[in-house]
Amino acid sequence: MKLKSILSFILLLLCSVVHAQQTEQLYLSGTGNDDTVKWDFFCTAGMNSGKWTSIPVPSNWELQGFGKYDYGFAKDSVRGKEQGLYKYNFKVPAAWKGKKINIVFEGSMTDTEVKLNGKSAGPMHRGAFYVFRYDVSALLKYNSSNLLEVKVAKHSANKSVNEAERKADFWIFGGIFRPVYLEALPVQHMESIAIDAGADGQLKAEVNVAGKADKLTLQLYTAEGKKYGAELSTTLSKPGITGLAGTFQAPQLWSSEFPNLYTATFTLYQKNKALHTVSKKIGFRTIVVKPRDGVYVNGTKIKFKGVNRHSFRPASGRTLSKKNSIEDVVLMKEMNMNAVRMSHYPPDGHFLDVCDSLGLYVMDELAGWHGHYDTPTGSKLVKEMLRHDVNHPSIVFWANGNEGGHNRELDPLFAAGDIQKRPVIHPWEDFNGFDTQHYREYNYGIGNYRHGHSIVMPTEFLHGMFDGGHGASLEDYWNDMLSNPLSAGGFLWDFADQGVVRTDKNNSIDTDGNRGADGIVGPYHEKEGSFFAIKEIWSPVFFEHREMTPGFDGQFNLENRYHFANLKTCQFSWKLLNLKNKQELSGKAIAPDVKPAEKGKLQVNLPQNWLSFDVLYLTATDFYGKELYTWSFPITLPGKEALSMVKITGGQPVTLKESDTLYMASANGIHLSFSKKTGVLRQVKNEKGIVPFSNGPIIQEGSSNFQNIRQRMEGENLIIESTFNRKTAYNTLQWIIYPSGWVKLNVKYFPVEYTTNFIGLNFSFPENQIKGVEYMGRGPYRVWKNRLKGNPFGVWKKDYNSTETGEAWVYPEFKGYHSNMYWCKFITKDQPFKVVTENEDVFLRLFSAAFKTDQWHNYEPLFPSGDISFMQGIPGIGTKTQRAERSGPMAMKNIFYDYEKDPARALNLTLYFDFSGNN
Repeated sequence: MKLKSILSFILLLLCSVVHAQQTEQLYLSGTGNDDTVKWDFFCTAGMNSGKWTSIPVPSNWELQGFGKYDYGFAKDSVRGKEQGLYKYNFKVPAAWKGKKINIVFEGSMTDTEVKLNGKSAGPMHRGAFYVFRYDVSALLKYNSSNLLEVKVAKHSANKSVNEAERKADFWIFGGIFRPVYLEALPVQHMESIAIDAGADGQLKAEVNVAGKADKLTLQLYTAEGKKYGAELSTTLSKPGITGLAGTFQAPQLWSSEFPNLYTATFTLYQKNKALHTVSKKIGFRTIVVKPRDGVYVNGTKIKFKGVNRHSFRPASGRTLSKKNSIEDVVLMKEMNMNAVRMSHYPPDGHFLDVCDSLGLYVMDELAGWHGHYDTPTGSKLVKEMLRHDVNHPSIVFWANGNEGGHNRELDPLFAAGDIQKRPVIHPWEDFNGFDTQHYREYNYGIGNYRHGHSIVMPTEFLHGMFDGGHGASLEDYWNDMLSNPLSAGGFLWDFADQGVVRTDKNNSIDTDGNRGADGIVGPYHEKEGSFFAIKEIWSPVFFEHREMTPGFDGQFNLENRYHFANLKTCQFSWKLLNLKNKQELSGKAIAPDVKPAEKGKLQVNLPQNWLSFDVLYLTATDFYGKELYTWSFPITLPGKEALSMVKITGGQPVTLKESDTLYMASANGIHLSFSKKTGVLRQVKNEKGIVPFSNGPIIQEGSSNFQNIRQRMEGENLIIESTFNRKTAYNTLQWIIYPSGWVKLNVKYFPVEYTTNFIGLNFSFPENQIKGVEYMGRGPYRVWKNRLKGNPFGVWKKDYNSTETGEAWVYPEFKGYHSNMYWCKFITKDQPFKVVTENEDVFLRLFSAAFKTDQWHNYEPLFPSGDISFMQGIPGIGTKTQRAERSGPMAMKNIFYDYEKDPARALNLTLYFDFSGNN
């Protein structure tokens, strides 16, 4: 045995003397992916097969270089069907002799046969995600070596198990992927415990007692370890299930916002001798479903802000650790989520522990995806699932399979095995009073949701393939959910990109094309733009937009979107920042007394000189010190600070030369060429050489319609402009070349079509010459028309990257649309340049983001021609299942009413260029 096992062995010997009444454990494997034990291993096919070697346990064998990788959509004929043979030698304490000893497997994929010292431990177990155990008391050698042999078949001999678990939209693995341990119980012991602790303080428990005992007690303890309430006690006359009940006064209730936990300690006695003690973490809370109304937790109607979550890490597959569970829940809470759905199988116990302690509502799910377990198999697995998970206060729903993978014969087993009688959901169905249908379009689905009578709670919506969905259109969906009395919220698909380390492909990350690239975060939890959009949209503190104009009284209108917390439990702070010199002032605001679902005001007492700053940041922090969100409010007109960069005077007088096709202007070492026919910029040179910014402005898709180009001098400035003629041209432009070398462009234009994806001006610039940008605006993440939230106002510097969202994970992505730009410095390999605008609503477009075409053609993002654009209208982005314009009002095309080309209704865009190379 390794040193860790020897130390555990010694500890268990001590425990057997000091705490003989407690359940004792001896881990044969490690406890997770950060703590493993080597076992002998033989793989029957695929990578590294046909020889005895070793493997860490727990693990999925593919991630250790064995067998074959398969995504669930693989054809049966090419699926890996290898088996894994395990051997492990261990010892148990002599003091354990006479006790009941179980060997426990927390998860093994999939068909598992267990032998101990050459004898079968029990019938084969089928089903990967469920804790199962065998009584091996009679098979063990005490204080001597024992041989454990385990045979695991990745592909089940039971067709229904494969239908439920392995023909699915996720990676398919094999192996003993969760811990294996021995548990030693006294002959008289508690076999299982189920607890129901209600919001009214009523507690009842059902305890399955094995062996002869005459008394059972229960004592509650607070988080600080103090006794809470009187001890409950009942006498026993025979083995079997016994009840225990009592009332506790004014318990601190459990919810996602206040996850208050108590420890329930049960003790079994015989003639006043303690035989066995078991402790469980519990929470007092009550779940009530009111048909045609909603879900109530502790008497309060709940809107679930949820996400689907796989048990997954790139380098360890389904083998996780408690540290991983904490990481996942912390990220979900950081996005202001309050709920998580297990997709599509029960999770590790430590994940539920963390949901209990940090506060997330959980939908726990029996495996099934378009296929389901047969009734004999499923009945056994439901019982195993409930035995393991029933006492977690975080669990508020059971889900019987997913998307048609529902064996209806199993539904009654949930109520029969759950002392709390939590509701059973069929994800994707209108069932049991819940309409959980997936991926309904906003325009069709929202209206039909409102047309029905069931509680609306899509268990999957806004499928986040690549950069689509998730934060995109969430604001539209969420606003409707908030206003719909029948809505109980919903669950986004899904939490993290399922990018697995391919040990057979030089350890590259594989998402199986578009199938696994669905996450809000990357495989290693890299945050994409939707992360921050969700964080703002789902913030329980909501601020109305406020323009920071002179005379502002410091009052902000806000709304409390918590279910239980008063805003006076939060903290509010502010910061004024000068973006140019980085000067800042900060302070705190008194948290207002605003109850849940009510509106109020936050008073910020700003200093008298607040107008001299560029932006105000407001931060809300919750009761636990966690930032809910930081909002930014640009002060007055940030364009004034931008325009202060523009230099008009200085240098030599502007000169002009002409050729047959070009106007060639020079000023202060800057040389510019313009088309005489269209007014389009053809070439820029300075003293260092050519600046390859040209071929613009082009209005949207290749149409300029600038005609009758003329040149004239106005003082020291050269003006090259078109003239407006209603009959021949509807767009006008004006170039002004200043003696300083700065250039001003003013364009009045009409979009090509009344409904359009693009409104703006395009230019050409070779992508291979860009190194990065620095700009004033909202950032640093790119935006879409239907995902504008999540980016604070400031000055941002970004290096070039060619990230394909969900395929590579260098974030924030460089390419795409960026909002509220006032100035931008283009950092190039040779000739940098600068652009400033006096407009308030400009989107900066940086090249066209690469993307992979999906088979539905709904996600594909749209970009105009050219390379760099300055835009006043951009497109939305779709999801895997919905085109952009079908996912809500924000994603619809830009509608421009020009009243038959009325010049007074033209759009206006003004830009200033510095081509000196002195950025």
